[in-house]
Parts: sequence; structure tokens; C-alpha cells
Amino acid sequence: MLYDYAYLIGSLVLLVVWIGLFLARPKLRKKVLLVSSLTAPLGLTEPFFIPAYWEPLTLFDLARRYRVDIESIIFSFAVGGIAAVIYEFISGAREKRLAHRVQHQVHHQFHTLAVLSPIAVFAFFFLLTPINPIYSAIIGLTFGALATGWCRPDLIPSIKKGALLFSGLYFVIFLITFVWLFPSYVEMVWKLSSLTGILVVGVPLEEILFAVALGAMWGSIYEHLTWRKLVRIK
Repeated sequence: MLYDYAYLIGSLVLLVVWIGLFLARPKLRKKVLLVSSLTAPLGLTEPFFIPAYWEPLTLFDLARRYRVDIESIIFSFAVGGIAAVIYEFISGAREKRLAHRVQHQVHHQFHTLAVLSPIAVFAFFFLLTPINPIYSAIIGLTFGALATGWCRPDLIPSIKKGALLFSGLYFVIFLITFVWLFPSYVEMVWKLSSLTGILVVGVPLEEILFAVALGAMWGSIYEHLTWRKLVRIK
């Protein structure tokens, strides 16, 4: 049944976009590859979300049998790199390393806490509240983006525009793949009764919120980790 490959197809579409960015902008290759490599293991967190959030159809029925799957690793690899460079790719901005004295300003003392905060916040809500795990992830990523903006105000443009650009791209790919190509797939796979049940042109609201939060956090994560910022070339 073709529907068994919907998640694989959606993940591969994202991977094609990733390859396009990688090939089109040589200067971004190191960045996109590094962030994607660090993000790919997040695909192994599916046991937190299956079956509470969704129960995707996957290769060898791995998701339903073991709550891990190949598609999620491909998905995580692709979205990590795309979210990290999409603003830089579209805007034509260039990286600039922060001066050593700037790195030691007061807010920057919380650099590590800001980067790791999404994990702590997710764990808190996942373990201590009854909300669906997808909301724990959205809250964690949003908190991380806000903490990054407080710690590194110079990254706020990257956070905002990364969120906007990545969520827009994600929405379009989701719409084409899971709404148009595979009608009723959302109702078949997502646990809408455990969510808000709100669909935006067929796309679950939670997917949109997740994309915004991921784009915000990942849109500046490389610069935050490497003490760089993006500047527009006039």
C-alpha cells in the first residue's frame, strides 16, 4: 500500500531540499552537515511520541513494533540542517565571529544553559505534567529560543526569520505530502483526539507550532555554539 511509504516520501522530500541547499551554497556545507549530524539522533526520541502523538506507517513497521524508525532519522537529519541555514541561504547574510571581549559579557555567561534549556524544559513537562509530549517539545524549543535571544540579543533576527522561513517551507511540504498526495493520512496517523484537533488547510496545528519552535531554536543554534553572528552584506 502506497500509504505505507508516505512518511518516507515526506522525509525524502525534505532531504532533497537539504541536498539542494548543500549543493547550491558551498560555504554553508560545513555548517549544514554539522548541524544535521547533531540533529539526526533526535530521530531516536520517537518512543516519547509514539503512540501518544502519532503512530506513523514506516518501513518494516518499525514504528508500531519498536517505536523507532528509519524515516525519523532521515527527517531529523534533514530538518536540522535546513532550519540552521535557511535564513542565511535566502538573505545572503554572512557569518562574523564575535570579538573575544563580547563573548565574556554578562548575558553570555548563561550560554551553555540557554543551549541545553530545551532538554530540561521538555523533561519537566514530559515527566511532571499530563500534557501530550508534542506540547512538551514545543514548549522546550520555544523556551530555548527565548533563552538564546536573551543570552545573545544579536541572534534575535536569526531566531525570528529562521522560525518564519522554516515553518513556511515545512508547512508547504507537509501540505503537499500528507494532505494532497495522501488524503486522510493525517486522520489515519495523528492522534487528533489527544490534540487540539485544529487543522489549518488539513495540517495539524501542532505541526505548525513545532515547525515554528524548531525554526526559532535551530535558526541560530550554530552561531550560538560557535560564537558567531550573521550580518547582512550591503
